[in-house]
Amino acid sequence: MSMNELQNVLYVQKQGALLRLEHETVRVEVEGEPPLRFPLLVLSGIVAFGQVSLTPFLIQRCAEDGRSLVWLDRNGRFKARVEGPTRGNVLLRRAQHLVLSDDGRTEAIARQIVAAKIQNSRTVLLRAAREAKEEEASSALGRAADRLAGILVRLTDSRDLNVTRGAEGEAGRTYFGAFGYMLRGDREGFPLHGRTRRPPRDRVNAVLSFLYALLRAECSSALEGVGLDPQVGYLHALRPGRPALALDMMEELRAVVADRLALRLINKRQLKAEHFEETLGGGVHLSDDGRKLVIVAYQKRKEEVLQHRVLKQRIPLGLVPHVQARLLARHLRNDLKHYPPFVYH
Repeated sequence: MSMNELQNVLYVQKQGALLRLEHETVRVEVEGEPPLRFPLLVLSGIVAFGQVSLTPFLIQRCAEDGRSLVWLDRNGRFKARVEGPTRGNVLLRRAQHLVLSDDGRTEAIARQIVAAKIQNSRTVLLRAAREAKEEEASSALGRAADRLAGILVRLTDSRDLNVTRGAEGEAGRTYFGAFGYMLRGDREGFPLHGRTRRPPRDRVNAVLSFLYALLRAECSSALEGVGLDPQVGYLHALRPGRPALALDMMEELRAVVADRLALRLINKRQLKAEHFEETLGGGVHLSDDGRKLVIVAYQKRKEEVLQHRVLKQRIPLGLVPHVQARLLARHLRNDLKHYPPFVYH
């Protein structure tokens, strides 16, 4: 695994910013401010929020190099991405499509993904239960973890994709039903009443939705990097413009990468009320300063090292999507009998 894959992602949220190619650097220009320069060599991708422009020469260069370009709106919702020439072996992509026509293999991959999601969610709940200072919170988190364990046992016998998807939905409701008990900071300022999106209805959901958008972009780039098509997934149904396989991969990583970071920022009171804005229709989103704070924390989170059970070595968290993409590619090529999902310890 090349450490080059842990290069930095350049996140640009300054409205009106212009990015241009200047020799081997990205020059960022904002009216009234001195320009900033970032070497292309250290960038694996660029994510632009809202009214941020890139010159055609920079777009072409990034496409040629395989450097990801993603546009999100100011609140973190996906708008578009630029892809260069298709990478990877055509036989791998053919295998990816053929597996989709095999109900048994499709369900097996989906089941592995859901099982990992449940195990990782349960790990987060159990850790929070141990750290809880209130008996009510500890008991509620423990009960939720027990219910997830029961769902996981039932999932083992599933051979039907609809049953597997149902287990994933039940596990998600159980997990988010107890999520509020993991919030130990300003509970009045950060109330949570289940998972809401499009738009998020509270500050906790605003942070989660933003982090999920960043994670989705990372998963899409990792899959493209090994030559897989992010649009063709197994757990999530295929829809035009929907990166089903990237969403599949996200399920393994949400609790570990995004949820734990959101909890850390809230519980340590790094995120405050002034980091959020309310929009028409009752939506809540991060402010410019809030997004900046979360992005910096997200980049640092990716640098944290953990033990990967398949590689049997310690790697930065930011490399996990790339590792999982390669493991999935090996399974699709029949080099691995089963797809080994990411399980956090």
